[in-house]
Amino acid sequence: MSLVDTDWLENNIEKVKIIDSTWHMPQTKRNGFEEYEEEHIPNAIFFDLDKNSKLDTDLPHMITDPKSWEKIMGDMGIENNDRIVIYDNSDVISSCRCWYNLIYYGHNPKLVHVLNGGLRKWKKENKATNNQKVTNKTSKYLCKENNELVKSKKQIDENIEKKDFNVVDARSRERFDGKVAEPRKGLRSGSIKNSFCLPFFELINEDHTFIGKNKIKEKFDSLNFDSQKNIVFSCGSGVTASVLALAYSLINDKYMPTIYDGSWSEYGKI
Repeated sequence: MSLVDTDWLENNIEKVKIIDSTWHMPQTKRNGFEEYEEEHIPNAIFFDLDKNSKLDTDLPHMITDPKSWEKIMGDMGIENNDRIVIYDNSDVISSCRCWYNLIYYGHNPKLVHVLNGGLRKWKKENKATNNQKVTNKTSKYLCKENNELVKSKKQIDENIEKKDFNVVDARSRERFDGKVAEPRKGLRSGSIKNSFCLPFFELINEDHTFIGKNKIKEKFDSLNFDSQKNIVFSCGSGVTASVLALAYSLINDKYMPTIYDGSWSEYGKI
């Protein structure tokens, strides 16, 4: 139950912690926090993806250290046994990255959900929003890293020869094939050798909901990789890779999301 629908959230809104994890690509000139302050789902807490990632690196959105994550969760008032619903108002479905981070740091995957369709669908259905400031009591949060859910560049390079796992890239086919320039400066065009391309937006409907499970399965089956191997997802900076990871979890309930954290921001450095 990685996804929950808007009616479910509306009916359970007092029983869950709600996180607004809106993040926009820099070129959009949009600010997720400013939008949150203008309007959000009642009781939603804002999760700043940039600030809540590793800060002492030039790579975007890298997993932070355990102590920092415990403080982030504690400051947000999140407890280890909370049921959490994450949403966003982003074209890159950024809520999925927060979903991945929580699972990586040991929150029970059965308690972490993404709102299918996000704020766009919620508002289209005229469900309640407000701009009230949300205050939380700080909590004590303890995390337990699942180190196997993240891959390093060294592991990605070694896998080119070993082929222990499949690497699936969520970027557009034009970027994957090196036909267009990367949106971030200082990166070459192209892709990781032997990786597969499945653009994340092919799994998302116009209303920001995920396509049906049968269609998701068809998309993954079309890659023709060895389905007995684990899948590691990559993208530009680890955000849309998490969209694919969530989508795959919908058709394989035993799958634990595994991300190449550096993604092309690291691998494509000139």
